Amino acid sequence: MITGDGLLGPAWSGTPVDGATADPAVVRALLDAEAALARAQNRPDLAEAITALAEQPPAGLGHSGGNPVIPLVKALPEGAHDGATSQDVMDTALMLVAARARRPILLDLASAAGALAELAREYRDTPMPGRTLTQHAVPTTFGLKAAGWRSLVLDAYERLGAVTLPAQLGGAGGTLATLSVPLMERFAREVGLAAPVLPWHVLRTPVADLAGALAFCCGALGKIAADVLVLSRTEIGELTEGSGGGSSAMPHKSNPVHATLVAACARQAPALAATLYGSMAAEDERPAGAWHAEWEPLRTLLRLAGGAARHTAALAGGLRVHPARMRENLSLTGGLIVAERVMGALSRQIGGKAARGLLETASRDAARLRMPLGQALELACANAEISVEIGERSESAASHEEDRRPGAARPGVIRLDAGLFDPTGYTGAAGELVDRALDRRLKEIADVELPR
Repeated sequence: MITGDGLLGPAWSGTPVDGATADPAVVRALLDAEAALARAQNRPDLAEAITALAEQPPAGLGHSGGNPVIPLVKALPEGAHDGATSQDVMDTALMLVAARARRPILLDLASAAGALAELAREYRDTPMPGRTLTQHAVPTTFGLKAAGWRSLVLDAYERLGAVTLPAQLGGAGGTLATLSVPLMERFAREVGLAAPVLPWHVLRTPVADLAGALAFCCGALGKIAADVLVLSRTEIGELTEGSGGGSSAMPHKSNPVHATLVAACARQAPALAATLYGSMAAEDERPAGAWHAEWEPLRTLLRLAGGAARHTAALAGGLRVHPARMRENLSLTGGLIVAERVMGALSRQIGGKAARGLLETASRDAARLRMPLGQALELACANAEISVEIGERSESAASHEEDRRPGAARPGVIRLDAGLFDPTGYTGAAGELVDRALDRRLKEIADVELPR
């Protein structure tokens, strides 16, 4: 028999965050909040009795009263919940759920960052096509791409780790009328959350901050997934997942399942975050509907971020890189990918305007006639009655390159080094940028013990 609610959530079903956000975990957090309140009120026996309920929690909490705390209180021992309101317990419990779910998310982000660092180091100088607006632009390196992915993962890690998760205690109207500020602070310590400056019944900064960090996490990991999905296309073939998924109809396929599931998480997260941001505009000291609208989107965001982090860690750890295919793809345009570089060398000899005109003509001819850029440039120069020689680097060519005055006229023949047309030698400062990115380390975050 199928149980649980993860059938349509393969990205997060079965992950640590699944268990940390499931209904039993929410009920446990509700009871932990009630027990912490009792301890803060110096009633240890009552706290122990409340904690014992976790062994066999009351059923049917979601079917009456508008929130699960109301029926829960009826099942608690006499004297429990004194002075608190249902929102105090519900908000605190959801912050506990978030804190407990955050730990495995951060650990998976740390694991992904470590795997991406290894890829960046290994492929620091491995050239590949850089693409803009779906087209070849200029060469880059896979190491720089992996370093950029790692930077996004670290951004997500730091943003999520920096979110403050406070306890909530304000009483019926947020005034602590039957409670006190010292009790509010003791309650926060007992439950293991941050102590708020004010009750935040309708000051929803904690929820909004958490929503933003979770949505950012999904989006950052979604960028990695989007790149992997493109680069693993059959006709590109520069990457493949280490363990692909099969097809129910096509036995030859090995689908990029991890990247697909991460991409699915990234597409859902913004709308959920928008719901939580929208709930900030709430009336009075407790709104009707705005607070209630937060619960499921918040839990789903935690699940999506947890699923995305888990699958990104698996994706990065098993990613297969194909440098030979990257080199093949660099050659697809016959040198057009380094037209920028050639134009720079040409500009130093005949000036920028003339160089651009020649390169635009040569580029069009190269694409239309499917010929190498060097050959097309020779054709364009011949049609313009300009003499050009493209050959191995010589002392004469070197001396011409040393004169970098824009627009400097060159008598006689234009000389270009054939190496200018080699895309593997035009990756700019990619290697240096990789080194700079790898200098960044994981920050220590409370409650998260990173692997050494």
